Amino acid sequence: MVTVAQPHSPAAVARRVPAVRHLGPNWYACVMGTAVVGGAGAALPVHIPGLRAVCTAFWALSLVLLAALLAARSLHWYHHRDQARAHLLDPAAAPFYGCLSMALLAVGGGALTVGRDWTGTSAAVALDAVLFTAGTAVGLAAAVAVPYLMAVRHRVEPGQASPVWLLPLVAPMVSAAVGPPLVPHLPPGQPRETLLLACVALFGVSLLATLVTLPVIFGRLLTGGPLPLALTPSLFLVLGPLGQSTTAVGQFADVAPGVVPAPYAEGFGVLAVLYGVPVTGFALMWLCLATAHVVRARRAGMGFSMTWWSFTFPVGTCVTGAEALARHTGLVVYDGLTVVLYAVLVTAWAVAAVHTTRGLFSGVLLAGPRPAPGAPRPVTARTT
Repeated sequence: MVTVAQPHSPAAVARRVPAVRHLGPNWYACVMGTAVVGGAGAALPVHIPGLRAVCTAFWALSLVLLAALLAARSLHWYHHRDQARAHLLDPAAAPFYGCLSMALLAVGGGALTVGRDWTGTSAAVALDAVLFTAGTAVGLAAAVAVPYLMAVRHRVEPGQASPVWLLPLVAPMVSAAVGPPLVPHLPPGQPRETLLLACVALFGVSLLATLVTLPVIFGRLLTGGPLPLALTPSLFLVLGPLGQSTTAVGQFADVAPGVVPAPYAEGFGVLAVLYGVPVTGFALMWLCLATAHVVRARRAGMGFSMTWWSFTFPVGTCVTGAEALARHTGLVVYDGLTVVLYAVLVTAWAVAAVHTTRGLFSGVLLAGPRPAPGAPRPVTARTT
């Protein structure tokens, strides 16, 4: 007797657009990593013929990737709602919803930084405004919803603390960093001051949330031993709030004159240096620590996974942070740091992009989890 699957049965639903069934929100990291290569490269302190055109091409690629992923994730939610809900209820997958916000913001910020070369300033401002608004709304929602789900629905043990927990908390910091360039395009007076101070408030939201979460992650690393091999690259995610906050205070100082009263404008300039220098120092220390863990994991057999995209966007935020310090201190050492970190960023992007393309064509990255022989199929597909 042949059993025919009903149109709305789980078996029938799974056959609809099967390629996107296991497409998790972590894929937005590809967009973030690609966009930051373009945005960070535009302000490098070196003149290389054709560099800006290449950076604009990276931004255009990130825009295409964003559109493709938004369409694919829409199909995922429409045809595979059971899996989408499983992602939300999985403490390993839910934090990646912060990546959607950061992808929107990174592409929007890049439109005004380099995209305007091809689209024109008016179109770039309009695109940035739309993506900034959407990205900020999604980021604030994720910053509240994901910790709430972790508290009331997820079952998380102290030993499961992971840098991935930072993803929804960093999203408002990205808004704080990419919002100030929009300020000069608003009418003078209260509209400009409101947007600038709103970005400062977003800076505070993310910074304070990070300060209470990072000790838990650091403590887990010191007392619980190294992370699982596949999760080791996520240690680079800690660089995100560090580099992005340094970038944000630099952007505040850039646009504050004429927007807020003089004493506050001067205060932003002081903050850019007094905050940025020590935080960048800690970021460099963490970069060395995370690199040591990755080398150890690689020697232990760590293979490619989507967590390798953690090597891109967080390092890119350190590039833009170093660029901000170079502007506000005038020190050549920060120019040199910018170039070195950008070289690391480009190398990391190339490696991650090659492996991701290979995995897409082979179908490995879009395949479901493989259960152990004789084991039941997992209800939740983890994305890390």
